[in-house]
Amino acid sequence: MKNNKDMPVEEQSGPLMADVARLAGVAISTVSRALANPGRVNEKTRAKIDAAAKQLGYTPNAMARGLRSGRSNIIMIILPGSLYYGVSQIIPQVLQSINKALIQNGFHLMIANLDRDEMSERHILDLAFSGTVRGAVILSSKLPEVDGRSLDNAGLPIVSMLLDMSDAGLPSVVTNDREAMRDVTAELIGLGHRRFLYIAGPEGNYHDVERYAGTIEALRAAGLSEEAVSRSGGRLDYQEGFEIGVQAAADFARLANRPTAVIATSDDMAISFISRVQRMGLNIPDDFSIVSFDGSPVCEFSSPPLSTIEQPVEEMGQAAVDMLMERIDAADKGMAMRHVVPSKLIRRESFALAPSNA
Repeated sequence: MKNNKDMPVEEQSGPLMADVARLAGVAISTVSRALANPGRVNEKTRAKIDAAAKQLGYTPNAMARGLRSGRSNIIMIILPGSLYYGVSQIIPQVLQSINKALIQNGFHLMIANLDRDEMSERHILDLAFSGTVRGAVILSSKLPEVDGRSLDNAGLPIVSMLLDMSDAGLPSVVTNDREAMRDVTAELIGLGHRRFLYIAGPEGNYHDVERYAGTIEALRAAGLSEEAVSRSGGRLDYQEGFEIGVQAAADFARLANRPTAVIATSDDMAISFISRVQRMGLNIPDDFSIVSFDGSPVCEFSSPPLSTIEQPVEEMGQAAVDMLMERIDAADKGMAMRHVVPSKLIRRESFALAPSNA
């Protein structure tokens, strides 16, 4: 007869979540969801899990559960760079939505980086390859890759959020950047606007490509050429939105035939742009209309209140976590690789008819 010293650690630690899942005939992550948030599991399945847990004498404990099973209950989120995104608040809102959804599924969120330099990339890859984390959500950026190691080869379930990487085989949750911008441009055209300033993000960036394409599609559908829109920006990252807006105001002032509508691809750009052009003695929306993208709460309190295309970050965060949980369950066969959550326009005082003298 073996003494306790010779027994495997798993035998000494009591029943595992895996044991409950096996007895109930469900996936481990389903047990995790049932215990962390019973309302997210149907009654029949929940009853089977409860019965199995009672029969085995299983008592859940989040940290011990992960250690006993040899599987982490930590999900890392990989940021595109600094947390600083000005007033747009998109990054904090995304973090909050993902954290809330993970807690409901019995997992914990870990921010893997605050930068995307080589040291940070190595750290992210070390976390992935060491088994420290169970999965990853990558936010609006490409996969880390250093010295031949790539996150793609770590064997982790990964979901991309805000950047469509479905063509590369990575499940993606995005919003309808192109369609949303096409619709708002068409609405401005319907209000009589024929000359536009487009304040761009970094050239080649996924969001900028999609949003500018939507603007051009709306112009062409109305019989207008691409010459109807002037571009400003294209050199700085979205994190530098305030500076992009300041530079755009200077570009606007130099135009001989000024646009009557301004389309900014982030709230930060629009707010700093408004601040600068108001110093020039221009009024909104009397002299021109302006609309931006992101939907940060501060837009309601700008002067004038700023019209903005609101990104559905809470719904997107929930969708990203749902996709990740399904991949952790290895139940993703036949599932769509791309999930689109539509954005919506919030109309405020900055959005009006074109000036009569335009």
